[in-house]
Amino acid sequence: MKKNSYLFLFILLVSCTSNTIFEKPKDLIPKDTMSLLLQEMIISTSAKFIKNKNNQKNINYMPFVYERFKIDSTRFESSNYYYMSTIDLYQEILEKAKASINTQQDVLKKVKKELDSIKKDSLKLTRSKLKELDSLKVTKNFEKLELSKRTLEEMNVRQ
Repeated sequence: MKKNSYLFLFILLVSCTSNTIFEKPKDLIPKDTMSLLLQEMIISTSAKFIKNKNNQKNINYMPFVYERFKIDSTRFESSNYYYMSTIDLYQEILEKAKASINTQQDVLKKVKKELDSIKKDSLKLTRSKLKELDSLKVTKNFEKLELSKRTLEEMNVRQ
Protein backbone atom coordinates (compact mmCIF):
# COMPACT_ATOMS: atom_id res chain seq x y z
CA MET A 1 0.00 0.00 0.00
CA LYS A 2 2.80 2.35 0.89
CA LYS A 3 4.59 1.53 -2.35
CA ASN A 4 1.44 2.20 -4.32
CA SER A 5 1.02 5.64 -2.74
CA TYR A 6 4.66 6.52 -3.58
CA LEU A 7 4.15 5.32 -7.12
CA PHE A 8 0.94 7.35 -7.42
CA LEU A 9 2.69 10.45 -6.02
CA PHE A 10 5.60 10.00 -8.45
CA ILE A 11 3.25 9.65 -11.43
CA LEU A 12 1.34 12.73 -10.29
CA LEU A 13 4.51 14.83 -10.04
CA VAL A 14 5.81 13.66 -13.42
CA SER A 15 2.50 14.33 -15.13
CA CYS A 16 2.34 17.87 -13.72
CA THR A 17 5.26 19.11 -15.76
CA SER A 18 4.23 21.73 -18.22
CA ASN A 19 4.59 21.28 -21.95
CA THR A 20 2.95 24.48 -23.03
CA ILE A 21 5.55 25.64 -25.53
CA PHE A 22 3.72 25.94 -28.80
CA GLU A 23 5.23 25.25 -32.17
CA LYS A 24 6.80 28.14 -34.02
CA PRO A 25 4.29 29.63 -36.41
CA LYS A 26 5.34 29.80 -40.05
CA ASP A 27 4.80 33.55 -40.13
CA LEU A 28 6.42 34.34 -36.78
CA ILE A 29 7.14 38.01 -36.17
CA PRO A 30 10.86 38.53 -35.36
CA LYS A 31 11.79 39.53 -31.82
CA ASP A 32 12.90 43.05 -32.71
CA THR A 33 9.77 43.75 -34.70
CA MET A 34 7.64 42.24 -31.95
CA SER A 35 9.26 44.58 -29.43
CA LEU A 36 8.52 47.61 -31.63
CA LEU A 37 5.00 46.33 -32.25
CA LEU A 38 4.29 45.93 -28.52
CA GLN A 39 5.72 49.37 -27.91
CA GLU A 40 3.41 50.93 -30.47
CA MET A 41 0.47 48.95 -29.09
CA ILE A 42 1.14 50.24 -25.58
CA ILE A 43 1.27 53.81 -26.85
CA SER A 44 -1.86 53.41 -28.95
CA THR A 45 -3.90 51.89 -26.12
CA SER A 46 -2.81 54.63 -23.74
CA ALA A 47 -3.73 57.29 -26.30
CA LYS A 48 -7.26 55.99 -26.63
CA PHE A 49 -8.68 58.34 -23.98
CA ILE A 50 -6.71 61.42 -24.99
CA LYS A 51 -8.21 63.95 -27.38
CA ASN A 52 -6.57 64.10 -30.78
CA LYS A 53 -6.21 67.15 -33.05
CA ASN A 54 -9.89 66.96 -33.99
CA ASN A 55 -10.95 66.81 -30.31
CA GLN A 56 -12.11 63.20 -30.64
CA LYS A 57 -11.77 60.56 -27.92
CA ASN A 58 -12.20 56.78 -27.73
CA ILE A 59 -10.56 56.06 -31.06
CA ASN A 60 -9.17 52.58 -31.61
CA TYR A 61 -5.66 53.04 -32.99
CA MET A 62 -4.84 49.31 -33.21
CA PRO A 63 -5.75 48.97 -36.91
CA PHE A 64 -3.27 51.76 -37.64
CA VAL A 65 -0.55 49.86 -35.77
CA TYR A 66 -1.28 46.67 -37.70
CA GLU A 67 -1.26 48.62 -40.93
CA ARG A 68 2.04 50.29 -40.08
CA PHE A 69 3.76 46.95 -39.51
CA LYS A 70 1.90 45.34 -42.42
CA ILE A 71 0.50 42.48 -40.34
CA ASP A 72 -2.97 41.34 -39.36
CA SER A 73 -4.35 40.53 -35.94
CA THR A 74 -4.22 36.75 -36.45
CA ARG A 75 -0.51 36.87 -37.25
CA PHE A 76 0.07 38.96 -34.16
CA GLU A 77 -1.98 36.60 -31.99
CA SER A 78 -0.15 33.49 -33.19
CA SER A 79 3.24 35.14 -32.65
CA ASN A 80 2.15 36.49 -29.28
CA TYR A 81 0.99 33.02 -28.13
CA TYR A 82 4.30 31.52 -29.17
CA TYR A 83 6.36 34.19 -27.38
CA MET A 84 4.12 33.91 -24.31
CA SER A 85 4.80 30.19 -24.15
CA THR A 86 8.54 30.91 -24.05
CA ILE A 87 8.59 33.22 -21.05
CA ASP A 88 12.27 34.13 -21.25
CA LEU A 89 11.96 35.44 -24.81
CA TYR A 90 8.73 37.27 -24.04
CA GLN A 91 10.20 38.92 -20.96
CA GLU A 92 13.22 40.03 -23.00
CA ILE A 93 10.92 41.51 -25.65
CA LEU A 94 8.81 43.32 -23.05
CA GLU A 95 11.85 44.73 -21.26
CA LYS A 96 13.23 46.04 -24.54
CA ALA A 97 9.88 47.70 -25.34
CA LYS A 98 9.67 49.20 -21.85
CA ALA A 99 13.22 50.56 -22.05
CA SER A 100 12.48 52.13 -25.42
CA ILE A 101 9.29 53.76 -24.11
CA ASN A 102 11.16 55.11 -21.08
CA THR A 103 13.85 56.55 -23.36
CA GLN A 104 11.24 58.22 -25.53
CA GLN A 105 9.52 59.58 -22.44
CA ASP A 106 12.78 61.08 -21.15
CA VAL A 107 13.47 62.73 -24.50
CA LEU A 108 9.94 64.15 -24.65
CA LYS A 109 10.28 65.52 -21.11
CA LYS A 110 13.53 67.26 -22.06
CA VAL A 111 11.98 68.75 -25.20
CA LYS A 112 8.94 69.92 -23.25
CA LYS A 113 11.17 71.48 -20.61
CA GLU A 114 13.16 73.32 -23.29
CA LEU A 115 9.99 74.54 -24.99
CA ASP A 116 8.61 75.72 -21.65
CA SER A 117 11.83 77.58 -20.88
CA ILE A 118 11.79 79.18 -24.34
CA LYS A 119 8.16 80.19 -23.78
CA LYS A 120 9.02 81.64 -20.36
CA ASP A 121 11.99 83.53 -21.80
CA SER A 122 9.88 84.97 -24.59
CA LEU A 123 7.21 85.98 -22.06
CA LYS A 124 9.85 87.67 -19.90
CA LEU A 125 11.22 89.46 -22.93
CA THR A 126 7.75 90.58 -23.97
CA ARG A 127 6.94 91.77 -20.47
CA SER A 128 10.19 93.70 -20.21
CA LYS A 129 9.48 95.36 -23.58
CA LEU A 130 5.98 96.24 -22.38
CA LYS A 131 7.37 97.72 -19.18
CA GLU A 132 9.89 99.68 -21.21
CA LEU A 133 7.13 100.98 -23.46
CA ASP A 134 5.02 101.83 -20.43
CA SER A 135 7.90 103.68 -18.84
CA LEU A 136 8.45 105.59 -22.08
CA LYS A 137 4.77 106.56 -22.11
CA VAL A 138 5.01 107.70 -18.51
CA THR A 139 8.14 109.68 -19.32
CA LYS A 140 6.50 111.29 -22.34
CA ASN A 141 3.37 112.04 -20.33
CA PHE A 142 5.51 113.53 -17.59
CA GLU A 143 7.33 115.68 -20.14
CA LYS A 144 4.00 116.85 -21.50
CA LEU A 145 2.89 117.72 -17.99
CA GLU A 146 6.10 119.61 -17.41
CA LEU A 147 5.59 121.53 -20.65
CA SER A 148 2.01 122.37 -19.81
CA LYS A 149 3.06 123.42 -16.29
CA ARG A 150 5.72 125.73 -17.73
CA THR A 151 3.27 127.26 -20.17
CA LEU A 152 0.85 127.88 -17.32
CA GLU A 153 3.58 129.48 -15.28
CA GLU A 154 4.59 131.64 -18.22
CA MET A 155 1.01 132.70 -18.72
CA ASN A 156 0.70 133.57 -15.04
CA VAL A 157 3.89 135.59 -15.19
CA ARG A 158 2.62 137.55 -18.21
CA GLN A 159 -0.53 138.48 -16.44
